[in-house]
Amino acid sequence: MIVIGIDPGIARVGYGVIEKQERLIRPLCYGCIETSSHERTTSHRLHEIYTRIQVLFAEHSPDEIAVEELFFTKNVTSAIRVAEVRGVILLAAEERGVEVVEYTPNQIKLAVSGSGRAKKEQVQDMVRRLLKLEEIPRPDDAADGLAIALCHINTLR
Repeated sequence: MIVIGIDPGIARVGYGVIEKQERLIRPLCYGCIETSSHERTTSHRLHEIYTRIQVLFAEHSPDEIAVEELFFTKNVTSAIRVAEVRGVILLAAEERGVEVVEYTPNQIKLAVSGSGRAKKEQVQDMVRRLLKLEEIPRPDDAADGLAIALCHINTLR
């Protein structure tokens, strides 16, 4: 089974691709899709994310995709942009016929670290340990993508 975890954002979309074979879980790749606001419209940035997500899906043929749910605080503009990014990700997944499962930040923290109140650094270190990586994936968004994929795999057990 191949799962892609996605941490949506307009400037950076973090992703982590994990394969599970029986009891073995291993990372296939991780990284970020980055877009710049310099001289680019929101629609251009969304199209770039959509296109690169399609390539990621085509390269890895995921069985399922896990996405972090929209976490809304005080910045309405930021929340709207993240919602738009989630929309293009959901569209790309639907076009491939791949199921999307959504998790809250607390569910992700709990599944990866054992505590829904874990700090970001604790979750990142657990990602490193669980996937037997030499160092914590950088940037943070890539580690978050892996954490989301791990959350989904741990939830399936």
